[in-house]
Amino acid sequence: MRWIDLRSDTVTEPTPEMREAMANAEVGDDVYGEDPTVNHLQELSAKMLGKEAALFVPSGTMGNLAAILAHCARGDEIIIGDRSHTYLYEAGGVSALGGIHTFVVENRDDGTVPPDEIEAAIRADNDHFPITRLICIENTQNRCGGSVLSIDYTQEVGRVAKEHGLCMHIDGARIFNAAIALGVSPAELVAPADSVTFCLSKSLCAPVGSIICGDEAFIQKAHRVRKMLGGGMRQAGVLAAAGVVALESMVDRLREDHFRACRLAETLVELPGISLDYETPATNMIFLRLDAEAPISGEELVRRFADKGIKISASRGGQMRLVMHYWVDEGALAQVTEAFKELFLHA
Repeated sequence: MRWIDLRSDTVTEPTPEMREAMANAEVGDDVYGEDPTVNHLQELSAKMLGKEAALFVPSGTMGNLAAILAHCARGDEIIIGDRSHTYLYEAGGVSALGGIHTFVVENRDDGTVPPDEIEAAIRADNDHFPITRLICIENTQNRCGGSVLSIDYTQEVGRVAKEHGLCMHIDGARIFNAAIALGVSPAELVAPADSVTFCLSKSLCAPVGSIICGDEAFIQKAHRVRKMLGGGMRQAGVLAAAGVVALESMVDRLREDHFRACRLAETLVELPGISLDYETPATNMIFLRLDAEAPISGEELVRRFADKGIKISASRGGQMRLVMHYWVDEGALAQVTEAFKELFLHA
């Protein structure tokens, strides 16, 4: 039985085209800068994001950590949202490994932090305070329904950073989802940022890897940090080959994931006992809650779906997330839709 897995887009497997590219990849020693496939992936990534250079890293967590460590010294402070992935889900690495302080500001439900609140968080030049060095934002904003930050918003945050002599980093794990949703290029979305990371291993379907982009000097610093973190890889072209296929063939199809998320949301909102935190998904994520009158608990829903070959995440604080991706096709969507109807209309 092939599972239908809605827990995340991190569960995506490489496509047949990726597997073929990996099997035939031209490789070299990337620590020496001699892997042609890695070099090609980095050049392609930098071009697509409108930056001078890029660096291939094993994971998004390492990408964000390496970027922040390249921007900041020990004792510096970053301004970051309270629902950001780096703050919530990256094991406190910036503090544990970098000695970097976090000034946490509140994300609104649309994923933004008002620029005036970011500006208010910037420390004065005072020996009692850590030095504010970096502003971090996330696009799309995972814990805010996969919401999308607009070009105008990003430019405004960039203006605040520039006026105060700060750097700006974008955790763009799903930046291509944001670009597709807005109908703009990813380069436009990240133009004000000094650095940006994005994941190859989520909706783009590559098995491993993320990319850091920025100017040449910044990437040189990030390269050194990657080595310190143990991220220097050797014949990594085997992995990078899948990333090249991802960027060349998987970006435009992300709109299919968004479309299917909207179609499933339209069904769910009509079912008794289900409410959606965001009735119209911004991208490929649906966040739902089971009401008191729901005919089934969250834990039972997970078990009953598993019996039908469907994997969903257990409830977290009453909230459940369903994520569309390449391996949730029309047939899978129909099965999921019918499973929800069966459990909530005919229980």
